[in-house]
Amino acid sequence: MTKLAVIYYSTYGTNYQMAEIAADAARAAGAEVRLLKVAETAPEAVVNSQDAWKALVEKTAHIPVATPEDMEWADAYLFSAPTRFGGAPSQMRAFIDTLGGLWFAGKLANKGVSVMTSSQSPHAGQEATTLGLYTTFMHWGCIIVAPGFTDESVAKAGGNPYGYAHTQGAEFTADVTAAIGHQARRLVEISGKIRG
Repeated sequence: MTKLAVIYYSTYGTNYQMAEIAADAARAAGAEVRLLKVAETAPEAVVNSQDAWKALVEKTAHIPVATPEDMEWADAYLFSAPTRFGGAPSQMRAFIDTLGGLWFAGKLANKGVSVMTSSQSPHAGQEATTLGLYTTFMHWGCIIVAPGFTDESVAKAGGNPYGYAHTQGAEFTADVTAAIGHQARRLVEISGKIRG
């Protein structure tokens, strides 16, 4: 059984919803899944000043915060985070920056990894964010498992072969759910082959 860590950061709920869809699909594919969020580093006063942000923090209080131990446990990683000025948000980068010891010990290597993202408007840093995270994961020695065009759902949901990318406010249609599910299942399948 492949052990998958689905790790997300979400301000208003888009990436949380994407991560939940992916986690459900991976479980249905036979994976043992940990749905995890990265720690919120924005000041509480800033979070509380925006009703939607505060509401999401309260809604997801039950979800564990990702730790280095989760990273060591997993056979594969699916990251989901919005784009911030063409890159991953500081909350996600802060978590990644805690993993130097595991990286140095080789404990992140030879594991499958895939990325999803979102932005306010189409192509507003979506590909740059995805590819930027993949650069980090190449340093770790992970095996990138992008969806490519390996299923018709990818094209139907926007055609991003690097990893699903959602536009803020767009509906989570059946095509979107199918594309996210395909990406998660593909990651589970390929990571199982990598693990042997």
